[in-house]
Amino acid sequence: MQRTPKTLFSGIQHLFRRRSPGDVQLGQVLVDRGMLTEEELAAALAAQRQRLIETGQAVRLGHMITELGLASEAAVVDAINENFRISVASLSDNIRELILHQRGPLAERLPAPAIPIWLKLCIGALLIVTVTIFSFSYFIINRQKAQLFDQTVTVGTVSLNYFANNARIPLIDDDILSLNTLIKEATGTEGLRYAVVANTRGVIRAHTDVDRIGTPLAAPTPAAPPVSRGNLSYFSYTADSGEQILDLTREVVFQDKILGTVHVGVSLDFIEQLVDREKGSILVMTLVMLIVGLAIAVFLGVRFSRPISQLVAATEAIGKGDYRYRVELDRQDELGNLATAFNQMGEELFRHTLTRQSFGKYVGEEVLEMILADPEKTWLKGHKNDATILFADIRGFTAYAEEREPEAVVEMLNTYFDLATRAILDYGGYVDKFIGDCVLGVFGVPVFRKDHVERTVRAAVDLMDRLRHQSIHGNPLLASVGVGIHTGPIVSGNLGSQAKMEYTVIGDTVNLASRLSGLAAPGEVLVTDTVFDRLRGLVGVEPAGTRTIKGKTAPVETFRVTSIKQRAHVKSAE
Repeated sequence: MQRTPKTLFSGIQHLFRRRSPGDVQLGQVLVDRGMLTEEELAAALAAQRQRLIETGQAVRLGHMITELGLASEAAVVDAINENFRISVASLSDNIRELILHQRGPLAERLPAPAIPIWLKLCIGALLIVTVTIFSFSYFIINRQKAQLFDQTVTVGTVSLNYFANNARIPLIDDDILSLNTLIKEATGTEGLRYAVVANTRGVIRAHTDVDRIGTPLAAPTPAAPPVSRGNLSYFSYTADSGEQILDLTREVVFQDKILGTVHVGVSLDFIEQLVDREKGSILVMTLVMLIVGLAIAVFLGVRFSRPISQLVAATEAIGKGDYRYRVELDRQDELGNLATAFNQMGEELFRHTLTRQSFGKYVGEEVLEMILADPEKTWLKGHKNDATILFADIRGFTAYAEEREPEAVVEMLNTYFDLATRAILDYGGYVDKFIGDCVLGVFGVPVFRKDHVERTVRAAVDLMDRLRHQSIHGNPLLASVGVGIHTGPIVSGNLGSQAKMEYTVIGDTVNLASRLSGLAAPGEVLVTDTVFDRLRGLVGVEPAGTRTIKGKTAPVETFRVTSIKQRAHVKSAE
C-alpha cells in the first residue's frame, strides 16, 4: 500500500508520542471485560469532569468508578494488572509510570519534541522550494534532452542526405577516390565522428578512417531497437571509448536501384555536457532560492511566533490569577485582533473577580458558589424557611460619633464590622447588611444547616470575646456592643427593582431580633425563649426578664447567654 506524506508524518510523529493508559483507555478496558457498560463509562467520565470543575482537582477514573459504586477497587486493580501485565496493589499506585516502564520502548518514553513554529515554517519553506525547483528542473532537463536529441537527428540527417545524394555516380563507377573526397569534406563538421559509404555487398568503399576502406562493414550493437523514418533509420550505442554515438543509415538509390548504404555517426556526449551545465546552474539557483526562502521563512516564523509566545505567557499569567496582564501587540491583522480580544477577556475576568471577591465578603464563599452555580435558583426568587437572625448594635454610638472626627469614627466602625463579619462567616452565616452601626447576620439560609441556632449563638459568644480583646487596645467602644438573637420562619430572596436588587431576609423573626439587640446591654447577648429551648443543656443563661417588644402583642421571655459548652463544632469551611 502506498503511504501518503500525511501517513508518513503520522508514523514519524507516532514514534515520539507518549502512549499512556489514559482514563478513556482504562474505561474501554473495563467495558471490553464487561465490568462496565458504555453508559456507565460515560456517566463516570462526566462525573469526573464535573468534579474537576467544582473542586479544581483531578480525580482518577478508577477512583471515580469505585466511588460511584460501578465496580469494586479490587476488580478494577485486577483488570489493570491482567490487561497491562503489571502488579499494583491499589488505584493510588503510580499506574501510568509502571505501564510505561513495563511496555513502553525508549521512543515512547521520550517526551514529544517541541518544535517552534518558526522552525516548522523554515522546514516547510525549504521542502516546498526544493521539491518545486527539482520537479521543474527534472521536467525541463528531460524536455531539453529530447529537443537536443531531435536536433542531433536533424543535423545527422542533413549530412546523411548530402552523402547519399552525392555518392550515387561514384558508387556506380566505383570511384573510391571521389567517394573518399566526399567523405573527407564532412570530417570538419562538429560532432561528426564518422561517415561510411558501403556497396550492396557490405564492403566499405569510403570511410573517415582510410584504413577501413575495403573491409566488411561491421554494424555496432544498438542500445535500443532502431527507429525508422521513411528511408532513414537510426539508433544510439556506446562506442569502445565510452562515447555515446547516434548512428544514422540511409540507402543510396539511383533510378529505383539500391547502390549501397551511407552511415553517419554523431556524438551525443555534448547533450550530457549541456545537461550537466544546466544542472550546475539549477543547483546554484536552488541554493539561492533556498537562502531567500529560508530568510523569508525565518522572518515570517519569528513574526508569527513572537505574538504567539506572548499570548502563551499571557495565558499562563491569567491561569495564575494575574488578570491585569496585558499583551502589547501593534499589529493590524488577526493576531492583533486576538491580542485585543485577549486583553478584553482579562479585563472582564478581573472585573468578575473583583465582583466575586467583593460579593464573597458579604455572603461568604459557600453562598457565593451556590449563586454562581445556579443564579436562577428559586431561593434567590423568594423562599420561606426557618433561620436564625443575629443583630449586633453599638450602645452609645451616636454620642461617640459626635465627639470625634469622621475619620476616627469610620476607622472604628471598620474594625467593628471586620470583627463581626469574620465571626459570622466563621460559623457558616453570612452578613446580610450593615445598618449604620448595626450588623445583620443570617444563619440557615441560603445554605441550610440543621444546627443553625447553635452556630448563631457560638458566633455571638465568639464575637463578644473578640470585641472585648480588641477594646483593650484603645477602642473601649467595641465593648459596648449588644447582640440580639431570635430563630423562626423568615422569607429570603432577591428584593428591589430592575435597577438594583439585594438578597436579604424579612419577617417577624428579623424584626424581633432587631428589637432584642436594642434592649441588650453593652457586652450582652440576649436570646429568646425559642432559642434557649433549642439549646437546653448546651448554653448557660441567666433570665433577663419578660420584655414587651414593639410590634408583639404578647411579652417575650428573654435570656442572657453566659456561656456555651465547648465541643467540636462545624465551621463554614467544613
